[in-house]
Amino acid sequence: MKVSNLFMPTMREVPKEAEIPSYELMLRAGLMRKMASGVFNYLPLGCRVLSKIEAIVREEMDRAGAQEILCSALIPSELWKESGRWEAFGPEMFKLRDRNEREFCLGPTHEEVFTDLIRNEIKSYKDLPLNLYQIQTKYRDEIRPRFGVMRSKEFVMKDAYSFDTTEEGLDVSFNKMYDAYCRIFDRLKLNYSAVEADSGAIGGTGSKEFMVKSDVGEDDVVFCNSCGYAANVEKAPVVINKCSKNEELKALEKVETPHAKTIEDLVGFFNTTSDKFAKTLIYKADDMVVAVMVRGDREVNEIKVKNLLNVIDLELADEKTVQEATSAIVGFAGPIGIKADRLLVDAEVLNMTNMIVGANETGYHYINVNYERDFKGTVGDFRNITENDVCPKCGGKIEVKRGIEVGHIFKLGTKYSKAMNANFVDEKGEEHPIIMGCYGIGINRTIAAIIEQNHDEKGIIWPLSSAPYQVIIVPVQIKDELQRKTAEKIYDKLTKMGVEVLIDDRDERAGVKFNDADLIGIPVRITVGKKIKDNIVEFKLRRDKDLKEIKVDEITENVINFFKEEGVNL
Repeated sequence: MKVSNLFMPTMREVPKEAEIPSYELMLRAGLMRKMASGVFNYLPLGCRVLSKIEAIVREEMDRAGAQEILCSALIPSELWKESGRWEAFGPEMFKLRDRNEREFCLGPTHEEVFTDLIRNEIKSYKDLPLNLYQIQTKYRDEIRPRFGVMRSKEFVMKDAYSFDTTEEGLDVSFNKMYDAYCRIFDRLKLNYSAVEADSGAIGGTGSKEFMVKSDVGEDDVVFCNSCGYAANVEKAPVVINKCSKNEELKALEKVETPHAKTIEDLVGFFNTTSDKFAKTLIYKADDMVVAVMVRGDREVNEIKVKNLLNVIDLELADEKTVQEATSAIVGFAGPIGIKADRLLVDAEVLNMTNMIVGANETGYHYINVNYERDFKGTVGDFRNITENDVCPKCGGKIEVKRGIEVGHIFKLGTKYSKAMNANFVDEKGEEHPIIMGCYGIGINRTIAAIIEQNHDEKGIIWPLSSAPYQVIIVPVQIKDELQRKTAEKIYDKLTKMGVEVLIDDRDERAGVKFNDADLIGIPVRITVGKKIKDNIVEFKLRRDKDLKEIKVDEITENVINFFKEEGVNL
């Protein structure tokens, strides 16, 4: 491809809306353009990267025995009502009606569609196991789209679904998908970890997320250096050892605390530390008002709370609801006398003695508060794990790092097959629900993750496996006949070898061409300049700072060697 013919509108300035490197570089390198909040159009370079990643995904899914189909993105509401998720999925679902007032949604995920397909086609155990997948655009009405394609309203996903007759069969299917995902992310040269995760709205009995380590990731991931345990903070349990209370219980006392509403305010007011306080947060959970109590220096884990309550929506209560529950303005909530449907108490609070809490009265707090003597509630694990906690598996030291979720695999079990009557008949003629698994990869997110792990101040540094083009040839002076003809000969030779090549035939300054080559991140740059008179060109890898001068007849050998290093076949 000639750069002069390529639709590649690069940008020199950093776009104002670009909060993270991948979003900035996807815009600046001309991979995509924003059409609306969370909605993007992909340009030629972006489409080529999408296609590269999709091809790798297809190869590994086919290798694992899965078969590709393509389902409609427009899904009738009846299927979702059968599974119970028409209302349960929440406001992220795009809902619409046709001219006959029939309800549909734009598919945010496809469990119901695949289950419906299988229940109509599969009847006997002889037809199982089976694994089907598709690569398709999904739609979710994100409340706050951000970070470019990391959290958008539409995204390309590979979703696969396995169908088995036994739990043991599901384990086999799950492990095949696990291995396939590892091969995919290995080929894409990503630094990733498979971690334990919460199943969320998808449901099921167990799941693992594939997390790409990145400082801009939206998820916190727990890692144990001793046993290798890894889990999303949403999922990781906190180990609390009940300690003996040596401190004598003191008399409950109400203290006036004017203008002290936050933990920071109270630390200064009482001249103590934040771990001496227990804060109470008020939530609206579906139609309930729920109070959650954790130590003052801890964060509530809303996923754990949501799972315990088995609710669809969980959000911090508005000021009016807080005032109704506490008879006070925001900042003075406490467990004693609170008007809530449920009071959830983090287990760590039981180890606290003579704690300080809100008094449910504006301008007042209680001191010397103790669980059981002064209040009671539902005790459980309701907070985020921290680096000061121990590994829940081996008790070793843990660390918490940021990560980008690029893949998620679930053991669904019979959650959907039972609800939608998707059954098979066994050898004895008896009917049983099909046992399912679900396996997703975010293609767009994977692009962003690759860029987050592979960029510098000049632009993107694509791994060879996902680069839009593999080699770029830059004749310094396109009007110089020897430079132009030599560049064209190199282009023709590499193209015939199966290399994907760009040739920058623009009548531009060399600096402009080099800047664009670095920005779009082509792995190999071959520069044809003045030394071509001596049959010498520059050979430079995008990932390296240094370049080397080689003879023209050595180009093929150098390209082949680089491809071998990267594990890409010619």
